[in-house]
Amino acid sequence: MAKRKRSKKQELEIAKQDLVGILAAIPDPRVERGKFHKLEDILTIAACSMICLEAHFTDMEEFGLARQEWLEGFLELPSGIPSHDTFRRVFLLLDPEVFLEAFSSWTQAVREALGGGIVAIDGKALRRAVDSGEKAQVIVGAWAEQAGISLGQVKVDEKSNEITALPKLLDMLALEGCIVTIDAMGCQKEVAAKIREQGGDYLLALKGNQGNLHAQVEAYFEESFAGGNMDGQCFEESARGHGREEVRRCWVSDDLDQWLEGREQWRDLRSVAMVQSERSVKGVTTRERRFYISSLAPEADTIGRAARSHWGIENSMHWVLDVTFREDESRVRRGHAPENLALLRRWSHALIKSHDPNSKKSIRLRRVRATLDPDYLVELLGTELHA
Repeated sequence: MAKRKRSKKQELEIAKQDLVGILAAIPDPRVERGKFHKLEDILTIAACSMICLEAHFTDMEEFGLARQEWLEGFLELPSGIPSHDTFRRVFLLLDPEVFLEAFSSWTQAVREALGGGIVAIDGKALRRAVDSGEKAQVIVGAWAEQAGISLGQVKVDEKSNEITALPKLLDMLALEGCIVTIDAMGCQKEVAAKIREQGGDYLLALKGNQGNLHAQVEAYFEESFAGGNMDGQCFEESARGHGREEVRRCWVSDDLDQWLEGREQWRDLRSVAMVQSERSVKGVTTRERRFYISSLAPEADTIGRAARSHWGIENSMHWVLDVTFREDESRVRRGHAPENLALLRRWSHALIKSHDPNSKKSIRLRRVRATLDPDYLVELLGTELHA
């Protein structure tokens, strides 16, 4: 008898792993004489606090004390609830690469269960996690558009820029069958090659950092329109809301041989695209044009939707982190703590989002429910209470 195909919801439940079990496999950075609390207990309480409250270490301690009896239902807590100083020390010492590896193993399984889709990559500054006069730390993150969750992150070195962090991030992602979208900072030949090596397609935005390439693509579309002979496909979609009307059009072309110099330097480059956004607000209309190169076939609907979906990382991830998780207000800035807390926020968001990907309830409301309903919080963790 043929096996019945599992639904996406069933695949998701199989892919999701017990959070406590994943955290238990992370190497403990503390010296033996200082280990009064188990690392998985510390990290699990921190995750619960992050889901329900804030990122402050004092909040983590207070959450643990308020929910100690409940936490004892699935944690050992051999020395009771850790102090806020213990939480601070662990996040300061914990190797962010090891923490990220654990996170990535969880999120990749979730993403694969929900399908390939679009992976958007962009940078985000931790604006207040700095001392006076210092530059804000920048985290380059990847966001799975279909699953609506973060897939991973890499901190940008203080003396470097986002370009150097991109290859590290791409190395940790499973990109087979995905479309990877990156803004102009990632429009690099090495980035395009790495995405293709990992089985993905790229859609890279063009700006002045690729001066000659940008100028060629812009001139091609301008001349094509002026001559009335735009041969590429065109895709159009519109939206209305909040007193605004927007029309987005995407034109594509794979007619590159005659005019695009240096095209052979870009791995599997197949098409170029122009996206025009036309917005009307209170009778005032503005237009913006953006240009792209891609390894995708010249299908205007696919490229147009991918270009639009890229901004989901801003609207559905960065905005939520700042407004709901209040990331921009965090002043934690010592050791590895800023990077580790940034990852914990994204993990907490992913735990909430992946529990019911199609829910219409906001992340804020689901955090409220987790605070009021311990059974729901247990479901988010993917664990079970002891009998």
